[in-house]
Amino acid sequence: MVIRIGVIALQGNVEEHIQAAERVLDERDGGEAISIKHGGIVPSCDAIIIPGGESTTIGWLMEREGISSEIKAAAKKNVPILGTCAGLILLAKHGDGEINKTKQPLLELMDVHMKRNAFGRQKESFEALLDVPVLKGDKFPAVFIRAPAITSAEKNVQVLASLNGYIVAAQQKNLIALAFHPELTKDMRFHHYFMDMI
Repeated sequence: MVIRIGVIALQGNVEEHIQAAERVLDERDGGEAISIKHGGIVPSCDAIIIPGGESTTIGWLMEREGISSEIKAAAKKNVPILGTCAGLILLAKHGDGEINKTKQPLLELMDVHMKRNAFGRQKESFEALLDVPVLKGDKFPAVFIRAPAITSAEKNVQVLASLNGYIVAAQQKNLIALAFHPELTKDMRFHHYFMDMI
């Protein structure tokens, strides 16, 4: 069976995620990473990545293309789903005032409250070494770009990493939400951890 990783390719860090997924698949038993721009492709994937980018744009385009409902159906079937940066925002059940103001559509899959731009705007982007026990070994070099964060999570959500009082990595069953961009580092442990769930 060929493992197929689908990357939502409507806007944002798509190419970097495809390259990272391909690299990790090559280190394992092989497989393919594909772009998803329209409905009808998500059901054929073994795992889904929702990349960083402009969450409002990605949210509306996913709704328009019929991708949102397919992701929700895949989540119910325990298909692993990784949301990074904007992907974290879209996975959350509860948004902040900014989300409520723009009426941005959310997938509402993870039992978390989140905050957009929790660490400031684009110019406040930074890197940080995170202690992530599930990854074992050295601290993870996380790249934060206009990053959101989780402000609170229900008991069924496992906190994987925190920074400055915010949750920046969390898992709920088959769902992983990261406030940062693992595809922009050479450290592929988060992608491996994600693919171990397939």
